[in-house]
Amino acid sequence: MGLIAMFGIENSGLALAVNLLLLFLVVIWLALVYWTYSDARRRIADPMLVACATAASLFPFIGTVVYRIVRPPEYLDDVRERELEMAAAQARLAQLEHQHCQYCGFETEKSFLRCPSCLRRLKEPCTVCGKPLDPRWKICPYCEAEVGQAAEGRRPRPRRASAAGAVPARQAGPRPSPSARQGGPPDATVERPARAGRDRPQSAG
Repeated sequence: MGLIAMFGIENSGLALAVNLLLLFLVVIWLALVYWTYSDARRRIADPMLVACATAASLFPFIGTVVYRIVRPPEYLDDVRERELEMAAAQARLAQLEHQHCQYCGFETEKSFLRCPSCLRRLKEPCTVCGKPLDPRWKICPYCEAEVGQAAEGRRPRPRRASAAGAVPARQAGPRPSPSARQGGPPDATVERPARAGRDRPQSAG
């Protein structure tokens, strides 16, 4: 009551309100000090800087406001996670650009079907487009052909037996003369050798 009486407050109800307000401000100040300390630990890796930020927050409200202005924008966990993601992305990119043979460790490329060092087969080619296929693929991503049925789709269709046999039969028969194809009388030159053979006299003896 002595501190309240210094400000000329003699009413007990008003003094109680002022005391509650001061208690509320003290609680808020202590909460800000703790928040500054916990937030600085998650954002700053140097323990000395964490101690400095906590000491600055002991100045009521002003120290916490200054810390909030100059604090690092990211948490340490977020920074580590981003660095791990960047390292993983660089590793994947390097793996795509430069691969190694699983048998001899020689540096190969993604499009190699055989290792140029040990001559081992690395991938199987697509039977339609010839692109290298991964053993886990069920369809070729380049030509959309199924891996198991790609070779069957390229086989030529066999000719029909009737069409193949009709051509020799047509060529084996006698070829009609031009006069017979036109519907005229048969050519006399065809029968001339036969008549000459019948009219020839038989030799004696």
